[in-house]
Amino acid sequence: MPPLACLLLAGLGVLVARTRPRLARALWGASALSLLALSLPLVSGHLLRSLQPAAPLDLARDAGEARAILVLAGDTQFDAPEYGGTTCGPLTLERLRYAAFLARASGLPICVSGGPPRPGDTSHAAMMKLALERDFGVPVAWQEPWSGTTRENLRLSKVVLDEQKIDTVLLVTHAWHMSRALAESERHGLRAIPAPTGFRARPGLLEASSWVPSATALRESAWAAHEWLGRVWYALQ
Repeated sequence: MPPLACLLLAGLGVLVARTRPRLARALWGASALSLLALSLPLVSGHLLRSLQPAAPLDLARDAGEARAILVLAGDTQFDAPEYGGTTCGPLTLERLRYAAFLARASGLPICVSGGPPRPGDTSHAAMMKLALERDFGVPVAWQEPWSGTTRENLRLSKVVLDEQKIDTVLLVTHAWHMSRALAESERHGLRAIPAPTGFRARPGLLEASSWVPSATALRESAWAAHEWLGRVWYALQ
């Protein structure tokens, strides 16, 4: 993922510098330009928006057949001393906030999905349950604490929900992750109504801030690259 991919390109240039100096200069230029481009909000914004075709959920119109809310884990905040250890990261919390909003609005029970982020750690599902109940005041009905990928999220959540005779859910994840999650829910026979969150606004072409490199933009470009590679990998499988 960026920026490592850009640095590896520059490293390849170093390896061939003595024998292929023109190629080395081309690799160094490509490395610098790609790092600069991926650090621009204009680029990262368009990369994420290219991944989020799902429209926001209209709860009154679209959610009539749903029998539960399924929330997929995102990231982790490791070793958070103020919370006594590892806890949910910002992306996961953004999903949990929307799930809590939907639960209060609809009265639907929540299922959280995600295995341990590292061997020996508490599962994402357990951390999500704690955050929803302690911080958002919303109960969690079921947990899926084993999965490590989006594919496993949906496959194993289907097993948990089948035991409750639930075949239709509101699926909560980020807008730019929703298409891959929906494809996996269909693959495993779970009917999912998209409930995306974390939409990214279209960056303004004429806004000065869109052309100023930032660490935030580079991070969002890395999210987009991860998601596109995930789509390609799942398609190949």
